[in-house]
This record gives sequence, structure tokens and C-alpha cells, in this order.
Amino acid sequence: MAKIDDLDLQILSELSEDASISVPKLSKKIKVNSSVVYSRIKRLVKRKLIERFTIVVNDLELGYQVKALAGLNMDSKQRDNVIDELFKIDGVREIAEVTGRFDILVTMYAKTLDGMHKLISDKIGRIQGVISSESFIEMKTRTKSMPYMPSK
Repeated sequence: MAKIDDLDLQILSELSEDASISVPKLSKKIKVNSSVVYSRIKRLVKRKLIERFTIVVNDLELGYQVKALAGLNMDSKQRDNVIDELFKIDGVREIAEVTGRFDILVTMYAKTLDGMHKLISDKIGRIQGVISSESFIEMKTRTKSMPYMPSK
């Protein structure tokens, strides 16, 4: 694990909240000289503590009204095929191999409940190697940014 200090953690926390903040604004907010903040960010990128700067898209505004997670069990010999086929499906965003009663969890989006039904039944259900699935439609989500707290 890379050694970081409290200033690095503060910078990571602020950037995880808003990666578009300018270095001067960030410097003012955390009360540290701009040149120090700039060099710290550069170092965090170089050390791969910051992998990339990105955006968060508002899926609802684009019409994606339904989000679901599906727990899938699969034939372990078909693992690569199942994952490859899942990523070919529009709406599938993330696949996580997990412990517990499922082999993988799939995060997916659709514009309508009917669209989600078709995605699960017609597409995922027909992938060779999928043994069973259980779907969970998201009703409401609450999130918070990861607080990278100073070490004590």
C-alpha cells in the first residue's frame, strides 16, 4: 500500500466529491498553496492512487428509469462465455464476481420495467452457462462519497 499523509487524504476526499474543481478553488478550500496542491495531485496520479478523472451521468435524465441487480449462478466451465455475453447486452453496466449464494452480480439499467423484463428474460436468461438468476429492482438509492479520513 502506498504511503500517504493527511493532506493527500484531504485532496482525495475533495476530488472524489467533485473532480472538476479547479486547483485554485481546491487550494482555497483546503487552505494550502496551489503549487503544493498541484504537485500533490500529480504525485497521486503518478502513484496510481488517482486512476482517472471522470463524470457522473444522470441516468434518469437520459430516460433510464429502472436499475436492477441480478445475482447469477453459472456453470464454472462457462464463466468466460457468460461474462463475455453479458457485456454484449445493452444496459449491462457492471459485473462483479462475489462470494455468497451467487457467482456474479450484474448491475443493469433499462428505460422501462418492461425493458428490464426483456433484458433479464430474453437476453440474460438465454445465455449458455447461466444456471439460475434472481433479480432485484432498485426502489431508492442513497449514496455518499467515500470519506478519505486522516490517519490517527
